[in-house]
Amino acid sequence: MYIWFLIGRIMLGFYYLYSGIHGFTMLPALSEMAAAKGTPAPGFLVFVAHVLLIVAGVCILTGYKPVAGVIALVLFLLPVTFIMHAFWAEKPAAQMNQMIHFTKNLALLGSALMFLAIPRPWPYSIENYRMRKRVEARRTREALPA
Repeated sequence: MYIWFLIGRIMLGFYYLYSGIHGFTMLPALSEMAAAKGTPAPGFLVFVAHVLLIVAGVCILTGYKPVAGVIALVLFLLPVTFIMHAFWAEKPAAQMNQMIHFTKNLALLGSALMFLAIPRPWPYSIENYRMRKRVEARRTREALPA
Protein backbone atom coordinates (compact mmCIF):
# COMPACT_ATOMS: atom_id res chain seq x y z
CA MET A 1 0.00 0.00 0.00
CA TYR A 2 2.84 2.40 0.85
CA ILE A 3 4.26 2.02 -2.63
CA TRP A 4 1.23 3.82 -4.12
CA PHE A 5 1.76 6.70 -1.74
CA LEU A 6 5.41 6.86 -2.81
CA ILE A 7 4.49 6.79 -6.51
CA GLY A 8 1.95 9.57 -6.00
CA ARG A 9 4.50 11.62 -4.02
CA ILE A 10 7.06 11.22 -6.78
CA MET A 11 4.59 12.27 -9.46
CA LEU A 12 3.29 15.29 -7.54
CA GLY A 13 6.69 16.29 -6.20
CA PHE A 14 8.23 16.27 -9.68
CA TYR A 15 5.28 18.27 -10.99
CA TYR A 16 5.96 21.05 -8.48
CA LEU A 17 9.73 20.82 -8.89
CA TYR A 18 9.49 21.01 -12.68
CA SER A 19 6.99 23.88 -12.51
CA GLY A 20 9.27 25.84 -10.20
CA ILE A 21 12.40 25.30 -12.27
CA HIS A 22 10.62 25.91 -15.57
CA GLY A 23 9.15 29.13 -14.17
CA PHE A 24 12.65 30.49 -13.66
CA THR A 25 13.26 30.16 -17.39
CA MET A 26 10.20 32.33 -18.02
CA LEU A 27 10.55 34.98 -15.30
CA PRO A 28 10.31 38.03 -17.59
CA ALA A 29 7.14 36.80 -19.33
CA LEU A 30 5.54 35.62 -16.09
CA SER A 31 6.42 38.90 -14.37
CA GLU A 32 4.78 40.79 -17.22
CA MET A 33 1.62 38.70 -16.85
CA ALA A 34 1.61 39.28 -13.08
CA ALA A 35 2.05 43.02 -13.61
CA ALA A 36 -0.90 43.01 -16.01
CA LYS A 37 -3.04 41.50 -13.23
CA GLY A 38 -2.01 44.33 -10.87
CA THR A 39 0.45 42.34 -8.78
CA PRO A 40 2.77 44.63 -6.80
CA ALA A 41 6.51 43.96 -7.28
CA PRO A 42 5.73 41.32 -9.91
CA GLY A 43 9.33 40.33 -10.68
CA PHE A 44 10.11 39.67 -7.03
CA LEU A 45 6.83 37.89 -6.29
CA VAL A 46 7.06 35.65 -9.37
CA PHE A 47 10.58 34.70 -8.28
CA VAL A 48 9.36 33.91 -4.74
CA ALA A 49 6.43 31.93 -6.15
CA HIS A 50 8.78 29.63 -8.04
CA VAL A 51 11.05 29.21 -5.03
CA LEU A 52 7.94 28.10 -3.10
CA LEU A 53 7.16 25.53 -5.81
CA ILE A 54 10.69 24.13 -5.65
CA VAL A 55 10.60 23.94 -1.84
CA ALA A 56 7.24 22.16 -1.99
CA GLY A 57 8.45 19.74 -4.66
CA VAL A 58 11.55 18.80 -2.68
CA CYS A 59 9.59 18.39 0.56
CA ILE A 60 6.99 16.15 -1.05
CA LEU A 61 9.52 14.11 -3.03
CA THR A 62 11.80 13.45 -0.07
CA GLY A 63 9.22 13.43 2.70
CA TYR A 64 11.48 15.84 4.60
CA LYS A 65 9.56 18.55 6.46
CA PRO A 66 6.33 17.89 4.56
CA VAL A 67 4.44 20.48 6.62
CA ALA A 68 6.85 23.12 5.29
CA GLY A 69 6.06 21.87 1.79
CA VAL A 70 2.33 22.19 2.38
CA ILE A 71 2.81 25.70 3.77
CA ALA A 72 4.84 26.61 0.66
CA LEU A 73 2.03 25.29 -1.54
CA VAL A 74 -0.65 27.21 0.34
CA LEU A 75 1.44 30.40 0.12
CA PHE A 76 1.82 29.80 -3.62
CA LEU A 77 -1.62 28.52 -4.56
CA LEU A 78 -3.89 30.94 -2.70
CA PRO A 79 -2.67 34.19 -4.28
CA VAL A 80 -1.96 32.66 -7.67
CA THR A 81 -5.39 31.07 -7.84
CA PHE A 82 -7.38 34.10 -6.77
CA ILE A 83 -5.29 36.79 -8.48
CA MET A 84 -3.86 35.23 -11.62
CA HIS A 85 -6.82 32.96 -12.42
CA ALA A 86 -9.76 35.17 -11.40
CA PHE A 87 -11.96 33.89 -14.21
CA TRP A 88 -14.92 36.03 -13.10
CA ALA A 89 -12.94 39.18 -13.96
CA GLU A 90 -11.95 38.01 -17.45
CA LYS A 91 -13.51 38.71 -20.81
CA PRO A 92 -15.84 35.91 -21.95
CA ALA A 93 -13.26 34.52 -24.38
CA ALA A 94 -10.73 33.95 -21.57
CA GLN A 95 -13.11 32.87 -18.81
CA MET A 96 -13.12 29.14 -19.58
CA ASN A 97 -9.32 28.88 -19.72
CA GLN A 98 -8.91 30.77 -16.44
CA MET A 99 -11.69 28.75 -14.80
CA ILE A 100 -9.84 25.54 -15.71
CA HIS A 101 -6.66 26.86 -14.07
CA PHE A 102 -8.64 28.14 -11.08
CA THR A 103 -10.34 24.79 -10.40
CA LYS A 104 -7.10 22.84 -11.05
CA ASN A 105 -5.34 24.97 -8.46
CA LEU A 106 -8.15 24.41 -5.96
CA ALA A 107 -7.76 20.65 -6.50
CA LEU A 108 -3.99 20.91 -6.00
CA LEU A 109 -4.60 22.91 -2.82
CA GLY A 110 -6.94 20.19 -1.58
CA SER A 111 -4.37 17.49 -2.30
CA ALA A 112 -1.73 19.51 -0.46
CA LEU A 113 -3.94 19.85 2.60
CA MET A 114 -4.55 16.09 2.64
CA PHE A 115 -0.82 15.56 3.22
CA LEU A 116 -1.34 17.08 6.68
CA ALA A 117 -3.55 14.11 7.63
CA ILE A 118 -0.90 11.51 6.84
CA PRO A 119 1.00 10.40 9.95
CA ARG A 120 4.68 11.21 10.01
CA PRO A 121 7.26 10.13 9.36
CA TRP A 122 6.05 9.18 5.90
CA PRO A 123 7.01 5.76 4.54
CA TYR A 124 10.07 5.90 2.26
CA SER A 125 11.03 9.37 3.44
CA ILE A 126 14.13 11.09 4.74
CA GLU A 127 12.35 11.69 8.06
CA ASN A 128 11.57 7.97 8.32
CA TYR A 129 15.18 7.04 7.53
CA ARG A 130 16.55 9.52 10.08
CA MET A 131 14.12 8.31 12.77
CA ARG A 132 15.14 4.67 12.18
CA LYS A 133 18.81 5.66 12.44
CA ARG A 134 18.20 7.49 15.74
CA VAL A 135 16.34 4.47 17.13
CA GLU A 136 19.16 2.14 16.07
CA ALA A 137 21.78 4.43 17.64
CA ARG A 138 19.81 4.59 20.90
CA ARG A 139 19.47 0.80 21.00
CA THR A 140 23.18 0.44 20.35
CA ARG A 141 24.02 2.88 23.18
CA GLU A 142 21.64 1.09 25.55
CA ALA A 143 23.21 -2.27 24.70
CA LEU A 144 26.73 -1.09 25.51
CA PRO A 145 28.00 -1.89 29.00
CA ALA A 146 28.19 1.09 31.34
